[in-house]
Amino acid sequence: RGISSDERPKRPLTAYFRFLKENHSAFRQKNPEISNVELVKKIAGAWKDLPASQKQVYEEARKTDWQRYAEQLAAYKAKLTPAQAAALKEERRKRRAKRRSFKAKREMTVLGKPKRPRSGFNIFVSENFQESEGISPAAKLKQLFDVWRKLSSSQKQPYLQLAEDDKVRYENEMKSWEAKMVELGREDLIRSGKQKPKKNTAETETAKVSSRESKAKSKLKKSEE
Repeated sequence: RGISSDERPKRPLTAYFRFLKENHSAFRQKNPEISNVELVKKIAGAWKDLPASQKQVYEEARKTDWQRYAEQLAAYKAKLTPAQAAALKEERRKRRAKRRSFKAKREMTVLGKPKRPRSGFNIFVSENFQESEGISPAAKLKQLFDVWRKLSSSQKQPYLQLAEDDKVRYENEMKSWEAKMVELGREDLIRSGKQKPKKNTAETETAKVSSRESKAKSKLKKSEE
């Protein structure tokens, strides 16, 4: 309480990024037609060709900023209580975990990892979302959840069967994808251990559906709050 990681002093720019920041506008004015990516490449080329004596000016500025940063960081840490330091450490840990998770998901998308199978409720929602009543997505989902909960077992069965078919699709695609990852030397992405065969009984499926409904209901409450 009373302090945030946003108050933590910012690391100083490297010599190159200082050069980039100072010259971006001038390069943009001279090259208004090129994309941002091409503009950065052009600035990077200019930095590469910059004489060592001129690069040294940016390096000296970085050293001065770094010394100031070290002093500010020490003063910032001195203000923290043990509880605040622990809370900010946890906050940074969560941010790093979030960035790693985003990076991992993006990598899986690039590598073409198959989409996970959908549940019967998910399929029901996708087929009926547009026609459902409600002025907002959350309201539509709530209305569909209420309808799904009132459906009889026989009415839910077609969606549950589609979900089972989607599981088969997912497993087949995953086997092919994992074989491809082995060829690429990415064994780290392969599921570890053998998956235990799951009992496909009516009670097991009913329990799963009930669990998914509970999770959906919990999400609805959060969205409404």
